Amino acid sequence: MTEKTSGGLVGKLAGRAKEAAGSLTGNEELAREGRLQQAQSEAEVEAARRAQEARQREDEAEFEREKAEAERERERLTSQLTEQERELRAKRERDEAERRAEAEEQQAKAQAARGRAAQESAATTAEQRAEDERLEAAKDEIRLEQEARRAEARADAIDPEEEQ
Repeated sequence: MTEKTSGGLVGKLAGRAKEAAGSLTGNEELAREGRLQQAQSEAEVEAARRAQEARQREDEAEFEREKAEAERERERLTSQLTEQERELRAKRERDEAERRAEAEEQQAKAQAARGRAAQESAATTAEQRAEDERLEAAKDEIRLEQEARRAEARADAIDPEEEQ
């Protein structure tokens, strides 16, 4: 007999029915066909169960692969973020060092300007003092010359002969 049998639960029930009908009627071939259909249905159910288990294992393996890939990506991103933070920190430190250097340079320039101003002020004061001393010396010279002329005039008045 070349009859197509259905599998699964329906096939199993149909196989039992055929087996029972064959046993009751004494049709051994129908009973054997029923047993074969039951065995085939059980094999199909087992194959489906194993296929489902295999799909589940594949799904679990795929999940683990995706999980591992996600972990590698997380580690890569964490590393990248850490590197970016390190670079940002280094840039901030460079910027801060540049700001400090500029501030120190400005302070040095300001101090140098104050030093030059103090030196110029001291030089101006020294020049003024020297000018004052030169004027005093000139006044003293004029006064001494006048005193010398007066003394000479008195000496001439006392002894007129020496004049000639």
